[in-house]
Amino acid sequence: MKKFIQTLKNIWSIEELKSKILVTITLIAVYRLGTHIVLPGIDPTRINTAASGGGILGLIDAFAGGAFSQASILALGIMPYISASIFMQLMTILYPPFQKMQKEGESGRKKINQYTRYLTVAVAILQASAYVAYLHQTNKDAMVEAYAGYFWLSTTVILSAGTLFVMWLGEKITDKGLGNGSSVIIMVGILARLPQSLMQEWSAKTTGGSGRGLLLFVIEIAVLVAIIMGLIILIQGVRKIPVQYAKQIVGNRQFGGARQFLPIKVNSAGVMPIIFAQAIMFLPTLLSNFDSTRGLAKIFGDHSNFWYMLIYAVMVVGFTFLYTALIFNPKQIADDLKRNNGFIPGVKPGQPTADYIGSVMDKITLPGAVLLAVVGILPGFAQRLGVQQSFSSFFGGTSLLIMVGVILDTLQQIETQLLMRQYDGLMKSGRVQGRQTVSPASL
Repeated sequence: MKKFIQTLKNIWSIEELKSKILVTITLIAVYRLGTHIVLPGIDPTRINTAASGGGILGLIDAFAGGAFSQASILALGIMPYISASIFMQLMTILYPPFQKMQKEGESGRKKINQYTRYLTVAVAILQASAYVAYLHQTNKDAMVEAYAGYFWLSTTVILSAGTLFVMWLGEKITDKGLGNGSSVIIMVGILARLPQSLMQEWSAKTTGGSGRGLLLFVIEIAVLVAIIMGLIILIQGVRKIPVQYAKQIVGNRQFGGARQFLPIKVNSAGVMPIIFAQAIMFLPTLLSNFDSTRGLAKIFGDHSNFWYMLIYAVMVVGFTFLYTALIFNPKQIADDLKRNNGFIPGVKPGQPTADYIGSVMDKITLPGAVLLAVVGILPGFAQRLGVQQSFSSFFGGTSLLIMVGVILDTLQQIETQLLMRQYDGLMKSGRVQGRQTVSPASL
């Protein structure tokens, strides 16, 4: 406890770090305030907040911190920007002109960011129009008749402006605050649901006053802590490939000759395979006009259904290999090593090095994909074992992966600030390691 208090004092004594923390908290407070402002033309007392309880709509509502189900002016949250960022990231991999632009350095990144903002506006307008149709279907009774003639136009404009405002908040958090702004906003939205979900689970287990319910609740919390610890291992797990750099003599000085490691992440794809799989699994519900009581929509709308979990797990494994193949280029890594006079002991430079790195990546991607699939279906298993639906989402899936990853990234930034000023780290043993690359598309 004394060590913890001293660490907090050290954090607060660093003026730059204190400023970053205060800016982040202030901007998050502004965002959370905006999620409780209801759209014009909607009666807040008659909103059906249970309409988006599951499927992809439940995921969007979780990312938006409940703003989606509350018909807030920030109902779309940061998701249009995330969608645009994912599309642009794929384009920089698949489309040569964007590849060339990305290699131009800072000027190229500025152009890509500008295109991402333009695309965000287009995606926000499309999603806002779809959200208006969704409100007409699920919350028609909450709409004010006198405002019906203006509702579509005003709602589309307000929701698009709300998305741009949230995007601006995220960029300000990234520039002047702590952590990646988009990731922090999503994490805050997810955490905002935790207290209510926890209280609902507590009430459900302790109703009747039996000690058995209390014991089950304690076991659930212990299992949740164990899952979080396992996720930390999965996120930080790497396979280190030894790399030797050749010695070079320049004048009277010797350079190189150091033995280093090339870290290959077990889960290089991050949370993207789960997001892709959930989007595909939502299609039957979308095609059935959000009627989850018939056909395939009935199966795919129930996360605890055996067939849903099986198909979902297979798709996560498949998308993990696909996305890893898109973002991981062994040939480029081999060329970079050769250019810097580096080589893997026992492996010839060039194509043999690329083949070796690719084979290592294939070997560690399989267990990583299987573990990611297990994480994805854990909420369904939790539901089958009697956990409330709202609380079961914290036992795995996209929400928990994003939450754990963002917290690790933020703690790593705090620890870096402490170590730069010759303070101890956050822990006595080891260092906090976040994800190696953090971007809106790699949440």
